[in-house]
Amino acid sequence: MHLTLLVDNNAGHGLFGEWGLSFFIEADGKKILFDTGASDLFLKNAAHLKIDLLNLNYLLFSHGHYDHTWGLDFLLQNFLAARIPWDQRPTLIAHPGVLIPKFRDDGSEFGMLIHESILERNLKSNLTSTPFQLTENLFFLGEIPRKFNFEGKTPLGHTVASGKSAADYLLDDTALAYKTPKGLIVITGCSHSGICNIVDYAREVCLEDKVIDIIGGFHLTDLKSDDPKLTGTSRYLKELNPAQIHPCHCTDLHCKMALAKVTTINEVWSGLVLEY
Repeated sequence: MHLTLLVDNNAGHGLFGEWGLSFFIEADGKKILFDTGASDLFLKNAAHLKIDLLNLNYLLFSHGHYDHTWGLDFLLQNFLAARIPWDQRPTLIAHPGVLIPKFRDDGSEFGMLIHESILERNLKSNLTSTPFQLTENLFFLGEIPRKFNFEGKTPLGHTVASGKSAADYLLDDTALAYKTPKGLIVITGCSHSGICNIVDYAREVCLEDKVIDIIGGFHLTDLKSDDPKLTGTSRYLKELNPAQIHPCHCTDLHCKMALAKVTTINEVWSGLVLEY
């Protein structure tokens, strides 16, 4: 697997960063875009890296927040401008909840803004809450069971479905897992469902206990050192003993420093390339 960070909060040489995340993945002969960041920056960075995003097999979303989906409008514009036929465009894979409107507590909207009807006209899609095998070794995990009591239990804003408002527990939050002979690589968006829940479910879906790397947002910010979420995650990673991890995006420095006491942490930036 060849993985390129198209967008992260941190900028790489000659590239730019934003509050968002986007991965370009080449695996088992397939080309995959996982999240699109918050703007057209992923396209600009991809162009700088000479990565062609008009020839994708899959478009995946980790969840429906703006910093992972608002680049979609620009991607669709590129397909239309290049006159890419509908049947030659990527298949969209995401949890069905990715399309549900999302609002902050102050009422401002920060979910996906493209209506389902527009997606249907422009992309093939498979909206599924169950795991989906993308390639021989790459898996979309679907809805993540929330087994650990220290994470994935707190709502963020609210949703509106069928005219009713409800607290948003981000049930659409998911991740990817790639199997290698040495163990799993887990690729996350924001880990609203809990990084430990995600990794544990990846091991279950892929029938593989060993994890060699985790890359993506861990959703660990503004936590005190004794916060159960941070201490629980640290304890889990110490027992898991991955070869390394690449926490980024929604993982602050204080939490990275805490995790660095139990495992090896590597830096992440727009343009980072990892090969497994």
